Amino acid sequence: MADRAYITPIADEDLYVLDTASWRVYRPVMDKSKCVECGMCMTYCPVRAIIGTDDKKYKITYDYCKGCGICAAECPRKAIDMVLEGGAE
Repeated sequence: MADRAYITPIADEDLYVLDTASWRVYRPVMDKSKCVECGMCMTYCPVRAIIGTDDKKYKITYDYCKGCGICAAECPRKAIDMVLEGGAE
């Protein structure tokens, strides 16, 4: 459990690992040719599934992404499309 970054309290002393990726029906796919690396997707992601690198590039980590689509809705360049899980990138 300690190797997971998304742990949430459920009581005064207990912790629960929140496996948000298991909820996903649609997944975001980023089109890097449209992306201007503004970071809006990372800012709005409720589970921190989008991470930034040292060179200000952004990528989606599907281990935590729940497929809510907020990143796609907030992207000013429409560089993120929501595709059916298991579909082609």
